[in-house]
Amino acid sequence: MRARSSPDCATPDASRIAAAPQIVARRHGHALLAALLLVSAVPGRAQPVTPGTYVGSAACAACHAGEHAAWAGTQHALAMQAVAAGSVQGDFNGARYERPGLAVEFTRAAGDPVVRIFTRPFAANADERRPAFVIGVEPLQQYLLPLDGGRLQAFTIAWDTRPATAGGQRWFDLQPGVDPEPGGLLHWAGPGYNWNHQCADCHTTGFRKRYDVGTRRYDSRYAELGVGCEACHGPAARHLDWARTGSGPDTSRAGRGFDFGFHERDGVSWRTDPVSALPQRSEPRTSETEIGICARCHARRERIADGDAGAGPPGEQLRVALLVPPLYRADGQVADEVFVYGSFAQSRMYRAGVTCADCHDPHALTLRAPGNALCTRCHEPDRYEAYGHHFHPAGTPGSACVDCHMPATTFMGVDARREHAFRIPRPDLSPRLDTRDACTDCHADRSPAWAARILAARHPGTPPPAAIMAEAFAAAALGAPDAALRLQAVFAEPGQSALVRASAVARAANLRNRPALALIQTALGDPSPLVRRAAVDAHADLPPAMRRAWLAALSADPVLDVRIAAAAALAGVRVGEIPAGQRPALAQATAELERRLRLDADRPEAYDALGRLRAAQGDTAGAEQAYREALRLAPGFAPAAVNLADLYRELRRDTDGERLLRATLRANPAHAGLEHALGLLLVRAQRLDEATQALRRAARHGSDIPRYGFVYAVALYEQGLHTEAVAALDEVLQRHPWDAASLQSRVAYALADGDSRTARAALERLIRLEPGNANWRALRARIDAQAAPVP
Repeated sequence: MRARSSPDCATPDASRIAAAPQIVARRHGHALLAALLLVSAVPGRAQPVTPGTYVGSAACAACHAGEHAAWAGTQHALAMQAVAAGSVQGDFNGARYERPGLAVEFTRAAGDPVVRIFTRPFAANADERRPAFVIGVEPLQQYLLPLDGGRLQAFTIAWDTRPATAGGQRWFDLQPGVDPEPGGLLHWAGPGYNWNHQCADCHTTGFRKRYDVGTRRYDSRYAELGVGCEACHGPAARHLDWARTGSGPDTSRAGRGFDFGFHERDGVSWRTDPVSALPQRSEPRTSETEIGICARCHARRERIADGDAGAGPPGEQLRVALLVPPLYRADGQVADEVFVYGSFAQSRMYRAGVTCADCHDPHALTLRAPGNALCTRCHEPDRYEAYGHHFHPAGTPGSACVDCHMPATTFMGVDARREHAFRIPRPDLSPRLDTRDACTDCHADRSPAWAARILAARHPGTPPPAAIMAEAFAAAALGAPDAALRLQAVFAEPGQSALVRASAVARAANLRNRPALALIQTALGDPSPLVRRAAVDAHADLPPAMRRAWLAALSADPVLDVRIAAAAALAGVRVGEIPAGQRPALAQATAELERRLRLDADRPEAYDALGRLRAAQGDTAGAEQAYREALRLAPGFAPAAVNLADLYRELRRDTDGERLLRATLRANPAHAGLEHALGLLLVRAQRLDEATQALRRAARHGSDIPRYGFVYAVALYEQGLHTEAVAALDEVLQRHPWDAASLQSRVAYALADGDSRTARAALERLIRLEPGNANWRALRARIDAQAAPVP
């Protein structure tokens, strides 16, 4: 379990765990009976299960014996288990683990596993915790430790379940080299490892977090441990009624008592297209119910509303992450733990109509065929499983399709997960776009340039595949002059996925030129709610008049994710300026936004968002209260501290702001945003030496954000340190050659030094960024006139 964003039925309480009795539901048994049996089946006290809603996976076995048998024992079935003799794989026989700042002993008491946590190595003051549950089976297993307030925490020292010959059978640290302070976001007892928010939604079935703001306690409930049948198919009580009576609220084949069915692959076959020699679906896929259900957990996302599995758009319950940094590289390859949906949804496979179950058995969780045989079910083996295609001897690394087209990235120390974008390697792009090269992953002693030459020689006359998205996303990251036009091309590419188009819109948000604004405005009317949401978010920093004109109608969008994004973006617009006919929808969307934030009232991110909402509404007292609650939950949570310090600036309370920023830096040292905010505060206080030092640290720790280096350079220049200022500015421009603010200062500083050549070079870049800016052109003309020889 890693820190990421997070669905009725038992309080996870280690002192009240009991062995779960097997649910026995006869084929014609009533759904209410199954639901009542389920109440006693889950560890903890009885849960308020809605009668006739969830019935438990055991109730499915009588009719679906094959599917149930295939599922039992899988990582889905065992995703979360109560601590018992058969579920614990770790060594709790006195094993010890030690690193700077943490010492742990794994032992037993009365036969039960115990985790003893020491502040000093194996002293007498151990904090003893008895694991209540285990998460995961392979390649690692984590242990959930109960804390006060109904919290369960995923301990950050995990058990490597791999064989000892593979380096396993050991305790290891999930965040090596990190020694978080107690109360910090990434401390084992902190918000980043809280099961109730981070893990439970995807490791149980029918979870509801149920955090009470008043008592600051969880009363979390779930229908079943692990990923059961109803996690994917939805609550099954009505289906049992249908099975018992042959009738019910929906007797159609698609429903049979469920709200939806998985029929996108029914009657579908794949054939080889005679022209392209590529696999082609017998009929287009017109929906993505199956993919959407898998994406509920196999995607980087945050929950925005409680709900069960359904066929509607993900944006009714979830906000899916886009292909933006720091999560993804410019070509869409993973850069952080994002799971697989984001990769798959940008792939040619996705666009061709492939679904998850084309390759994966959804019950057994096995591949449909082993090794290359999986791929050659659709791709011609004579063409693709041949030395003339991959140029590696059969059975050696590089001869497997996945080696080149699905390179693996290891997360959580030992968990290797493969890319699902199925891309063709482009080593020629790696040096220029800072992307990963599958060739040199194996040939580590070689360079991407070498790999590019080899591919060109072995596939003569075959140009590399187009990299429209990669080139556009890389250009946008640099703020290049042609970036917006490149993003427009990605957005308009025929058949392009909604995720890629939405990501193009999101990357246009920082460009702030006419082509970028045109793209963002066009996207507001897109059929995809994912694209519309990205467009709304991209408007958030535009002037109020533009937001009012373009976003008010989106507060009545049919999809929740779009509506609450519109409400957040319109929070700073006076209600009286909103057309009267749109005010009720905006009021309702704002209420939905606040309800969404209350769903995560245990999280500092939610209180930070609430603080920004209250500040935009003019409620400074409410904003301060929200920011302070965020910092109570996570004392080192920088966004809330920076926003609260800025609120104090507006209220002329910089003394409070400085005290706040320094306290947060003690909990979160070397955070560039905190140092930058502190530096600006000290500039306002005329404490320039201190300010410059803080701004220098911000520029060093946040070199990926050009503004930090730019402001540092300006501070140096204002103190008369011109040489140092120019050097700092040149360093920013080396990393961010199209940063407009830095270019403008470089022009000014060069002219002040009489360096017209440097000034003109920087000015040429500004003119390329803003071709219609008459001031830049006039300045260039003056420079040229001064440099012209006297006749």
